[in-house]
Order: sequence, then C-alpha cells, then structure tokens
Amino acid sequence: MIERSLHELARALASKEISSVELTQLYLDRIASHDPQLNAYISVDPERSLAQARQADARLAKGEGGPLTGIPIAQKDIFCAKDWLTSCGSKMLSNFISPYDATVIRRFAEAGAVLLGKTNMDEFAMGSSNETSFYGPVRNPWRLDCVPGGSSGGSAAAVAARLCPAATGTDTGGSIRQPAALCNLTGLKPTYGVVSRWGMIAFASSLDQAGPLARSATDCAALLNAMAGFDERDSTSLDRPGEDYARDIAAPAGAKPLAGLRIGLPKEFFGEGCRPEVMRLIDAAIAGYRELGATTVAVDLPNMKLSVAAYYVIASAEASSNLARFDGVRYGYRAPEYRDLNEMYGRSRAQGFGAEVKRRILVGTYVLSHGYYDAYYLQAQRIRRLIAGDFAEAFRHCDVILGPTSPTTAFRLGEKASDPVQMYLSDIYTIAVNLAGLPGMSIPCGFADGLPVGLQLIGDYFTEARLLNVAHRYQHANPWHRQAPTGFV
Repeated sequence: MIERSLHELARALASKEISSVELTQLYLDRIASHDPQLNAYISVDPERSLAQARQADARLAKGEGGPLTGIPIAQKDIFCAKDWLTSCGSKMLSNFISPYDATVIRRFAEAGAVLLGKTNMDEFAMGSSNETSFYGPVRNPWRLDCVPGGSSGGSAAAVAARLCPAATGTDTGGSIRQPAALCNLTGLKPTYGVVSRWGMIAFASSLDQAGPLARSATDCAALLNAMAGFDERDSTSLDRPGEDYARDIAAPAGAKPLAGLRIGLPKEFFGEGCRPEVMRLIDAAIAGYRELGATTVAVDLPNMKLSVAAYYVIASAEASSNLARFDGVRYGYRAPEYRDLNEMYGRSRAQGFGAEVKRRILVGTYVLSHGYYDAYYLQAQRIRRLIAGDFAEAFRHCDVILGPTSPTTAFRLGEKASDPVQMYLSDIYTIAVNLAGLPGMSIPCGFADGLPVGLQLIGDYFTEARLLNVAHRYQHANPWHRQAPTGFV
C-alpha cells in the first residue's frame, strides 16, 4: 500500500479495499517505528488525524469523495493549522497553538485529505540542509549521516521514507526543489501567486511560495489541483481562472510524446561548479528527452551569476521586517527574566531565535538602514529585474529550461554548518527562479555513489501543466522515481 500513487490510493479507498482510518493508522504506525531515525516530524496527533479519517470514510460512504478524500498528507510546520502546534521549526514558536487554518490547510481539508502531522524544517525556512531546526536536524533516508536538503527537508524525508504518501513544502530559494533532488522525489514550486500564502508564516514575502512534494509528477499535479486558487485574503494571490494541472498528463502519449518541445540549455548551468558525476546524469537525461522527441537549444542567462548575492540581500531584508513581529509580547516565546520592556524584547529574541535566523535579521537590517539601502537593497532589486528579463528572452527561444537542481548530491550532516557561504551556494541553480517568480520543479534522474540526483525543469509563467507533463513523460520512460531507500520499505 505504501508504494501506491495517490490515484491508486484513491481507487483503493473508493473500492473499500482499505478505509481511510486503516490507511492513516498504517502511516501513523510507520511514523512511530521509523521517524526516530529521521526526525522528519515535529508533531503528530493520532487522535485528531484518525478523527479526520473517520469523517473521510463517511464522505466516501456517501459517494462524495474526491481525488484526495481520505488520503493522509503531511504538512510542513510553516502552515498554521487550527489547534495544532505551529512552530516553524523555532523555539520562538515552540508553544504556539494556531487558532486558525492557513488557506492551504483549509483547501486540503475541503478536499477530504487527512492531516497526518507537521513536518520538521529549517528554522523559519532559513537553511539549505534542515540543520537549523530548534527540534534538531532531519536525516536523509538514503544515507542517515547526510542531510535531506532544506528548508522542506522534513517533508522530503517523510515522503522518501514512505512515512506519508505526499507532503507540502515551501520554496523561497529552492526549498522544495533541492530537498526533492537530494531525496529522489518530485517537487514543484508554482508561479508566484498561484498558491495562497495566507496563514503561511512569512520568511521573504516576495519570494515564498507553497508547493507539493511527492514521488511523481502525477501525484504533484493532484496536490496542486487542491492547493492552487485565488484567495482574497492574500494580496499577492493571483485572480485567474482555475485549471486542471493534470490535463496534459492525461493526454495520449503518442510515439514521440514530446515532439516539438524545445528545451533550453543555459550555459550558466553547465559550467564549473557542478560535480562531474551529477553532470553526467544530467547529460543522460538530456539524451533521454531527445529520444522522446524534444529538441535542445542553447540559451543565455547572463545575470544568473548575480542571483545568489541579490537573493540574500532581498530575502534577508524581508526577513528582518517579517520577523520583527516576534517580540515576546503577543504570542510565542518570552524570556523568563527581564527588567523592562526593552530588555524583554532583546532577551526574548536573543533566546528565541537560532544563529542562522539572527544572522539574516542582522544582514537584512543592515541593508535596509539609512545610507545602505540604495547601495544594497535597491541594487539587488534592479538585478532581480534583469534576471527576470533574461528568462523572458530565453523563453522566446524555448519552451522549458533544463539543468541540475543541486550542484552536489546530499552532503554530510555538519559538513557545511560552519561555512554559511558554501551552504548558500547549495541553491545556486534554484534561486534565480524565485527572483523571477517562475515555476520550477525537480525530478529524479539517477544516482551517484548511491545518492539521488535531481533534474531541474523551469517554465514560463503559468505553465505548470506543461512542466508536469514534461516531467511525467520522462518518468514514464525513466522510472528513477520508483526507487526507495533500503530499510524503509
């Protein structure tokens, strides 16, 4: 049962081969058995999850079920969920029980999905390895001494180890795609504004975007169908007609299913910096796409080399503003001892935030300060515009851009913890997509020394259905995504 797709699980539930209560209990038992090795979950509430499963079974009995009714889904602990601990991986929110549901949580509930648990993450989504969490690091199920990627590493580890059928994540600079690559999963960051951010605790508001993590493109399409849509409570949500993101996947494949597809290969993705064993698998995937009928063209993203610097200025600036609300007054952690209001602020934030969060708050405050705003923040925003322009020009010549998701496979726990710059460079291939607000996804394309390698696909705005189909056709011919880590199946 744990190897079945979401569609297969839905069919099993509809035919009464298994009940939602039985399926949910199966995953709860697996979490109890295997999660101590991984630390993928922050909170699990069996009583609450099983109550939702019973409600789903009642809906199914009435014939009212949908594609996700009764299926347990893990939620990244950045989404507020009513009466659940919502910590964002931080001591600052380690006692915060949310009084409301985020829009993403509500939409899954309306679809009849079961909230299986809240997954571990880098503190306030700041990290590329899932080592900054107040609750300790998450381990990669493919090799327990390695990181799963971040910040959605808990969700990625849980799906890879079959501790849930699928999960949500958020992507600010690659935090869905990079964990997907390091854990042999499919992960999609939609176009900015396609999925509501309301009730999603903000890191960098102009970059954050929620998306699905699953084992296949087909499963990601089913999740995105539930997550996407206009939300009047989110000022950045886009009011546009709804769509079926699986529509192209359902179309007949044909002898050459991707005939006419133009794949852009930016020289900036294929230069120095990517490990040779990773690049060999990317080259093999390109050859696979050509066999499926696609053609390749060279494109140029000349300003991509500036993306990491621009991103960490913009993201840190927005983080310093967003995290100002966590002050020990209204909710969250408050220092136990202080003499006055200013000392309470200072001690609560000093004790409640971890080292990486403090570093980014300090950088962000600096670049927004008088005398430095024009030199750093404004300049970074100008570079951001140039990067978006580079993508627009590239998409005049191609339909999809392809390259590696991460320059390396999963690295060892602690390997980059003392070198923030090397950690930041882990996202060198993913950050530009967030700066431009484009959709991007990572799919498995093989293994190097026993560890997964991810292939990144980038599309123009609102081309998620096309991206999912391009990924699906590759996965149909190259089933790397079906492999599972030993010891968890």
